[in-house]
Amino acid sequence: MSPGRRFAIAIAVIAILIGLGTAGYMILAGMSAIEALYMTVITVSTVGFGEVRPLDTTARIFTIGLILSGVGTVFYLFSATAELILEGRLRDYLGRTAMTHQIHRLKGHVIVCGFGRFGKVVADELLATGTPMVVIDSDPQAESALVRGNLLYVIGDATDDDVLERAGIQTARAIVIGTPSDANNVYITLSAREKNPKIKIHARAEGEAALSRLRLAGADQVISPYQWAGFRMAATVLRPAVVDFFELSLPGRGPEIDLEEITVMPGNPIAGKLIREIEERHEQVRVVALRRGGDGTMLVPRRDVRLEVGDLLVAIGPRKSLGELSGHLAL
Repeated sequence: MSPGRRFAIAIAVIAILIGLGTAGYMILAGMSAIEALYMTVITVSTVGFGEVRPLDTTARIFTIGLILSGVGTVFYLFSATAELILEGRLRDYLGRTAMTHQIHRLKGHVIVCGFGRFGKVVADELLATGTPMVVIDSDPQAESALVRGNLLYVIGDATDDDVLERAGIQTARAIVIGTPSDANNVYITLSAREKNPKIKIHARAEGEAALSRLRLAGADQVISPYQWAGFRMAATVLRPAVVDFFELSLPGRGPEIDLEEITVMPGNPIAGKLIREIEERHEQVRVVALRRGGDGTMLVPRRDVRLEVGDLLVAIGPRKSLGELSGHLAL
């Protein structure tokens, strides 16, 4: 058993003993709540102070039992505390407890399963944009890198339902499943879809067969890193200028230009406005795609299209102008 678990058990047992002791003295000796609590504490700690009130035989037998139980528990607590301190684990234990509470408060975050080469790239990109996330990895040796990266994390197997719940699967908006095992990725996809039917699932596939299996399991997007790398290399050979442009427009990559995804929510000031009005108000911003309901995506939509609640826009432009547009929508 880990020192942290021993420490937690000792604290819990002492709290129970104090509660039982306080109730016992109130019932057996007719003490007030504060007298009973004081009597319990000095008894469990064996400080040697006198009785608050004279005790009859029943109350003294109760006190003997409380002393025997309390002394052993106190020494057990001292032992666990010393082990935590001597092994340098107290700070880690308290830090993990605080991190667990922080994870439980998250809503709309992204879960990244696997902190290998693929997962690190995903985590770095999300971190660069300030996206709240939790990383799951089964390798304890990855913990030092996660701590250095100032990331929220859970060390455990993502195929375990308890690990997904500790990462906040119920309140997450998306999950990136990037372990090197196709079988594990399929299983995690099934578990994530079961625990959060609305979550967006982005999965990694190593083999061709896994592409279809992950989609059948409920993944919204399936990516083969090798396949995408091959497409990217071929595009670099055939259309290098186009590839350079898209790299320039990747979020956070170019020195000035960005792409931004915008959803028209109820109450957004752009609802009911023409695309032309949006582009004229924000310098050099252009709407390059529009998705409305199940109609598919319109590339370079007409400027006289009037925006509706639920529309999803993709805009390109200078980072400053896109930031002003996003800030305007937040008002």
